[in-house]
Amino acid sequence: MKGLIYQLKSVRRDKFCIMSFLLPVITAIALNIAGSVDLSSLGEYYFCVIDGKVPAETQKWLAGYGDVAVCATREEWLSAINDPSTNLIGVEMEGDGIKTIISGDELKIWQQAAATLPTLYEQRKMWDGIRIQTLDQPDVLKGFGYIFMAMTLVAAMFMGCTFNAMNIISEKEEGVALINEILPMTSGQYVFQKIFIGFAFGTLSAAATAAVGFRLSPAGAAAMLALTVLSSLTAALAGLFIGRISDGLMVGVVYIKVIMIVFIGVPLLKYLAVSGNETLSYICYLVPSSAAFEGIMDLVSGSTAGVGRDMAILAVHCVFWFLLYLLTAGYGKRIIEKCRYRF
Repeated sequence: MKGLIYQLKSVRRDKFCIMSFLLPVITAIALNIAGSVDLSSLGEYYFCVIDGKVPAETQKWLAGYGDVAVCATREEWLSAINDPSTNLIGVEMEGDGIKTIISGDELKIWQQAAATLPTLYEQRKMWDGIRIQTLDQPDVLKGFGYIFMAMTLVAAMFMGCTFNAMNIISEKEEGVALINEILPMTSGQYVFQKIFIGFAFGTLSAAATAAVGFRLSPAGAAAMLALTVLSSLTAALAGLFIGRISDGLMVGVVYIKVIMIVFIGVPLLKYLAVSGNETLSYICYLVPSSAAFEGIMDLVSGSTAGVGRDMAILAVHCVFWFLLYLLTAGYGKRIIEKCRYRF
């Protein structure tokens, strides 16, 4: 238990680990805020008229093109038009037609609308019989928003890799690794502590990111938690391996960058480019994040049919990375020697 507390203190002192934990959560919050911004209002027009100076029929016609604000006096009307924070187009009657007034600092599209509006008003009766049907279009931005959020969640799930790798490398460079060798702690206990730290922080970061970025049903949330647990465990095991083979901080950073590029790039490639190619899709499963990303996208779309398969793939990766670490760290040789000694 004392060793685990020491590992937690070590992580708390590591700014890189703290940043790795918080970055996906902050990114998810930013994506959530950006997704709530309604960009459709940028294409709307805003008109301003003086009360009693523009007939109700004309105001109704203007309302077909945008919002109409009514000012009590001409001074208030001019002040609203000249307000730098607005793009109001002032409208007043001129004979049988209308005249528009703008401040001149509006966007080009509003200036063009103001110049065209009087002509449209003169020809309004020509367009009375014309009806325009607007077809429903898929929300492309929303789809990409889900992809960005899913990739952020994948990055959070695999932050355990960064945690363990950088923590082990820091211990090597600061000489803490030598101290660990003389502490009353077996190598197995040390490995377990590292796995637990990377797994716990990766799971917490991913869970916080998922809570911010997605709204799922209870069954979907349970499936997402299972994906998070398996992905974080895989990442923690991969981080052990990277930390052990890295000779220094710069080498470790290079390894982590390569791993993160692969973890993010391969799922995107599979989802956007090779989803129709069955052979390449299976090859992409060699990267654990492919199964995690696919499971996330299935849950977001409301489908749970393939999530079980994705969990099974992640479970296989967990076993693979654990055995790989044991073999490369010399545990496999020790086990074989013990077996020979017994028999």
